[in-house]
Amino acid sequence: MPLSTLIIVRRRENRAKCTIQPLRGTPGLDFLPYPLRQKPDLSRHLLLAPDAPPLTAADAVRPLLLLDASWRYAVAMRKAVEPVEARSIPCGWQTAYPRFSKIHVDPDTGLATVEALFAAFCILGRRDDSLLRLYPWRDAFLALNRDLLEQEPSEQSPSQENMNHDQVGHHRR
Repeated sequence: MPLSTLIIVRRRENRAKCTIQPLRGTPGLDFLPYPLRQKPDLSRHLLLAPDAPPLTAADAVRPLLLLDASWRYAVAMRKAVEPVEARSIPCGWQTAYPRFSKIHVDPDTGLATVEALFAAFCILGRRDDSLLRLYPWRDAFLALNRDLLEQEPSEQSPSQENMNHDQVGHHRR
């Protein structure tokens, strides 16, 4: 049985800017609204988070958990799912998502949720280009990350000494 990925989406996010919402109904992707009415069993899940050890091909036996919200809500959402083991997308992946906010400053790094999901699947040896089928910046994202995409999954996870966890942030819409 294939592993399912759980995506928790903040209810009040701007759906027009949401990169992951178009994938609702995709087999293997389960969506839950935040705030959670009841916390699901996450004991086997790996949360994608910026301050965690890097995701590697060895993690392919675990289901993933992604939090989808703007940066300012990510901390509260993470508290709602704790405790859960976490992994980060290794440095080197670049976003194509155009960021602009008149109110809040986004970190200089980080990936849109759909980009993080795609990158994670690549690292786990499950590359699925159909995840990007409705992403407006698909071609730019693939071009920016061409070198990483040409590597084998085991080569996409740099050693701990080469990691810069600030490279990856919570995932934007």
